[in-house]
Amino acid sequence: MNELYECIIVGGGFAGLQASIQLGRYQRNVLVIDSNYGRSTLCKTYRNILGWPNSISGQELRQLGRKHAEVYGVSFIQDKVISIQNVNNQFLIETETGKSYSAKTVLLATGLIDRIPQIKNLVDCLGSTIYVCPDCDGYEILNKSVLILGSGNIGANLAITLAYWSKQITYINHDGHDLDSKLHDQLQKIGVHYRKETIKEVLKEDDSTFKGICLHSGEIIYGDRAFIGFGGNKVQNSLAIQLGVNLLNNKHVIVDSRTKETNVTNVWAAGDLVAHSQQVTIAMGDGTQAAVWIQKRLLEMSVKES
Repeated sequence: MNELYECIIVGGGFAGLQASIQLGRYQRNVLVIDSNYGRSTLCKTYRNILGWPNSISGQELRQLGRKHAEVYGVSFIQDKVISIQNVNNQFLIETETGKSYSAKTVLLATGLIDRIPQIKNLVDCLGSTIYVCPDCDGYEILNKSVLILGSGNIGANLAITLAYWSKQITYINHDGHDLDSKLHDQLQKIGVHYRKETIKEVLKEDDSTFKGICLHSGEIIYGDRAFIGFGGNKVQNSLAIQLGVNLLNNKHVIVDSRTKETNVTNVWAAGDLVAHSQQVTIAMGDGTQAAVWIQKRLLEMSVKES
């Protein structure tokens, strides 16, 4: 027989970690199953989180979160969940390595995966001097020259958004998808330089300092910082779909705004899997909110079982 956990959290990013800390403080028997891959593993410098004015990397924050949760007895395994079934009002979870686990409640915190083209040195600079989120890192390009590496309308809209922070923006439409004429006109109006050419490699200094790009034509375009805007990000919702969880048209999971519970009883969701502004601090808040209501449900269960 598998050990029956009171809650299994799928995903060890910031929503999952924060939830595990809260549930650990409730002295609940909690397991976090994490594949150790996602946005939080890529970002090297979060600069907009309370208490870290000099920045903290995603990996360091994850490590601190795990150590914090382990103080309260939370268990962690590195694996990938491939199946969840509701069997006799308990959740049977199967993993990629062939392990199985059972839980009374489940929190899905599987997030999303950004589409990152195979451009040499791009990942090395990502999260340090190449950014994804204008709300998180727009400040970092203040009065700097900026290259937008993107695709079609997605990259154009990102360039327009970032024009708030910098007047020195060049948008390289790497995938070559056509722009809407209105967007093209708007780029010209606000002074964004537009190039429709493929990128051969990112130029860097040291390990992660962006210096510019080299086009396939051999031309070099220099810049102080860069953003990527390729679109096609994948919401990691396959487990939610297996369970019959309702989704929005954009593939994000629908949750109760107060409790973070999905339409499937005893299944919660938090973080970037849910539709929100994709901020670390909001993901943390989601995790705490979900954990509070998971605790309430577990208390109800214990009353019924007694």
